Amino acid sequence: MRICHPPACRHLSALHNPPSFARFVELMERKIDTKEQEAGEAASTSASFLPSATITPPHPPDYGTWPHARLVARISELEFQVSTLTLTTGTRKPGNPGNPGKPGKPSSQRRFDPSRYSSRLVALKLAYLGQRYNGFEHHANSRTPLPTVEEELWKALWKARLIFPTGEGVNWEGCEYSKCGRTDKGVSAFGQVIGVRVRSNRPLEAVDEEGASSDGSATSEPAAPTPPFDPVADELPYTQMLNRLLPADIRVLAWCPSPPANFSARFSCRERRYRYFFTQPAYSPVPGSPEGWLDITAMRDGARRFEGLHDFRNFCKVDAAKQISNFERRIFHSDIEEVKPSAGLAFLWRPEFSGKHYTGGGNADDVFPKVYTFTLHGSAFLWHQVRHMVAVLFLVGQGLEAPSVVSELLDVERSPCRPLYEMATDAPLVLWDCIFPRDGDAERKESLEWIYVGEGESQNGGAVNYARYGHTGIVELMWKYWRKRKMDEVLAGSLLDLVVLQGPHAPVGRFGDGPEEVAKRTRKIFDGGDAASLKGLYVPIMKKPRMESVEVINARYAEKKGLNKIKDDGNINLG
Repeated sequence: MRICHPPACRHLSALHNPPSFARFVELMERKIDTKEQEAGEAASTSASFLPSATITPPHPPDYGTWPHARLVARISELEFQVSTLTLTTGTRKPGNPGNPGKPGKPSSQRRFDPSRYSSRLVALKLAYLGQRYNGFEHHANSRTPLPTVEEELWKALWKARLIFPTGEGVNWEGCEYSKCGRTDKGVSAFGQVIGVRVRSNRPLEAVDEEGASSDGSATSEPAAPTPPFDPVADELPYTQMLNRLLPADIRVLAWCPSPPANFSARFSCRERRYRYFFTQPAYSPVPGSPEGWLDITAMRDGARRFEGLHDFRNFCKVDAAKQISNFERRIFHSDIEEVKPSAGLAFLWRPEFSGKHYTGGGNADDVFPKVYTFTLHGSAFLWHQVRHMVAVLFLVGQGLEAPSVVSELLDVERSPCRPLYEMATDAPLVLWDCIFPRDGDAERKESLEWIYVGEGESQNGGAVNYARYGHTGIVELMWKYWRKRKMDEVLAGSLLDLVVLQGPHAPVGRFGDGPEEVAKRTRKIFDGGDAASLKGLYVPIMKKPRMESVEVINARYAEKKGLNKIKDDGNINLG
């Protein structure tokens, strides 16, 4: 039976005679001496709280004369002393002086001095899939069930020591931070843009014009000329640094080294582009019935009515806290566009399904389901505006509303209060791009010069681009992320085909039902989600109950918060 302290047991199993035990004790003594020499005062500090029996005597005894039990006890005491010194001083390795811990890895507690580095204002273009996040914007005083994209971005910038905020917690004080869009919970973005001041590789000037060194002392010798700094080739690899630290569903796609003076990602943006994805059929169809299929031609008619300058108070959620009174926004482009190629399901080719009647002007033999987007370009958008717009278009596509309902809702003199209809779901919506044209450019062409991942970083004359296509490059990582979900789609689609093609195909309704027959039965309503919902007898939008007017909503909030009194006192301007 072993009577030694547990840490010592693994050493004693190989030692079966007193001379070996004695030699092992001597080696332990030397190890402690070495650690105490490296630690300086650590040895005396450790000795102050260790039992006196564990302190190494100046003249070690002859361990060869000690009995077995006493050697075992001594080894246990020495191992305790070694572990205590390790916790106190850390493990220092040759070639890494001053850094306790693993060899070659700096301590996470090492102080980082930002004054030793220069900085620069850059723009970053981001992409993220929004389903795992509580929107883009982080609110310091609001706890959310999911993290925000902005929070993850801040943590990556801070961990890479690219920003040096002056406040506590997640904050951007002193970083000249700005953001283009504030996507809601569940919404994705493929072209989000932020502006931020980050650490730069540009060397600080060692000697100023007066001949003083950077620490304030005088110098008689001029500084050696520094080689010219290339603001792109010699700069830190911002995209690679951040992508190593960000979650897989948040990627930095590009950076702009030279945004214009007074650049603001919010106010310098002149065009924001959104896409809302949906399938055709929109939800599970049934034989002999039009349910599930969307009238793409009617949806296009409705979408194009959004173009131009309009008041969109009937296509948004009113945020009384902002006291907005101007709901006019300009839409440059609005259309329903097909995304190609589309993956096909075999059963939708069968004649009992009605896809050929809803091709939107395409070939009746096309593969189904198709994928479409509601593509929207505008100067700016209100809260939940895109999701309200596409919700109305889905009602048009299902034949529940005429395309003219869009024009009726845009006529705020006739419809000053928004009808109570539900907006579309969040997941298919993507902030596709943000455009920063030059002032006065009527065509709104992008003026920022973006450096995309891997650009200018290649080998053999550009034959290989590791940051982009290497084993840990952005394409390889996104391919793995995509393929996992593609296999889920393929397997689910194959199973769906199998279920439909193996069973009976008896019609459950009549394709020729007119508006009167349709109005008499419970209808499924598609809102962009994975399935349609039963909503009972459909009530047209213009006959639904109405919300209060914007003026009433704003006035009630202002009275509740005491804003009217503040305005009367002349302290703020709510206009």
